[in-house]
Amino acid sequence: MEDLKIKLAKIKWVLTDCDGVLTDGGVYYGEEGEYLKKFNVRDGMGVERLRTLVQVPTGIITGESSPSVVKRAEKLGITELNLGVKEKKGVVNRILKRYYLKTEELAYIGDDVNDLVVRSLVGLFFCPADALPQVKAEADVILTLDGGRGCFREMAEMIIKAKTD
Repeated sequence: MEDLKIKLAKIKWVLTDCDGVLTDGGVYYGEEGEYLKKFNVRDGMGVERLRTLVQVPTGIITGESSPSVVKRAEKLGITELNLGVKEKKGVVNRILKRYYLKTEELAYIGDDVNDLVVRSLVGLFFCPADALPQVKAEADVILTLDGGRGCFREMAEMIIKAKTD
């Protein structure tokens, strides 16, 4: 546990998948064919608390290109927004270089097999409680909360506690 606290305290940036982490992975379709996603406000508060209390920004990397994700990112002040990404490893490498980060200073939270490609590029890899078994097997931390139900906030509070204790 002490080793985890040391790793948590080193985090300077958090990257997250969207569907299955910030949402429960479900999609609502409207009459016109548009689709909507439901976000948890507790996770949004986690983004804000990371930024304001310990100066840890959050970025989103998602395979989807959804207007609702853009709106959510704008509301939360997330400027590192990567939509329609098919190859997450390249995006993470670019972020490491752009912000002069070391691997151990970057955390990532993901729920599906396409997130595993970044595992070797981050200091801590988190997953929601309802992540796929293959993802849980590779995660440093399996959170107790599901995607879209506060898992991001749970991770955020772990980082905040480690950096402020």
